[in-house]
Amino acid sequence: MQTERPMSRIIVGAAIIEAGRVLACARAAPPEVAGRWEFPGGKVEEGETEPEALIRECEEELGVKVEVGDRVGGDVPLGHAGAVLRVYKSRLLADQTPQCLEHSELRWLGRDELFDVDWLPADAPIAAALRPLLD
Repeated sequence: MQTERPMSRIIVGAAIIEAGRVLACARAAPPEVAGRWEFPGGKVEEGETEPEALIRECEEELGVKVEVGDRVGGDVPLGHAGAVLRVYKSRLLADQTPQCLEHSELRWLGRDELFDVDWLPADAPIAAALRPLLD
C-alpha cells in the first residue's frame, strides 16, 4: 500500500519594491533570530493561494495592501519539516506606508545596500536574486 507523501509547508515572502529599493524587516522574535532581517510574509493556510496568503500576511504584519507579481528566485528549503520559502515581487497599493506591527525595524534597501543587513539564511539568496531587479 502506497502512502501519499505529505505536501511541503509553503512559506511566502514579499519582496516589496518601490523606487528601486526593497523593503527589509528585522525580526522581533523569537530571541534566537531577533534583529536578523527577512522579507515579510508567512504560512500559506489551507484553502489559500500563495498570492492570497501574501496579501493577508502583508496586511497583518505591515498594515498595507500589496499587488503580488512574479516569483523571485527559486524554492528555498527551510530547516523545519520540509518547508520551503517562495518569495514574490510585490508592490504597495495606493501610496501606503508599511508599519512596524510585528517587526522591530523596517528598512528600504537599494541595490548596493542589500547586504548591509544580517539576512536570515533563507532570505539571503533571495536578496542576491533581487540585485538585477533594483534600479
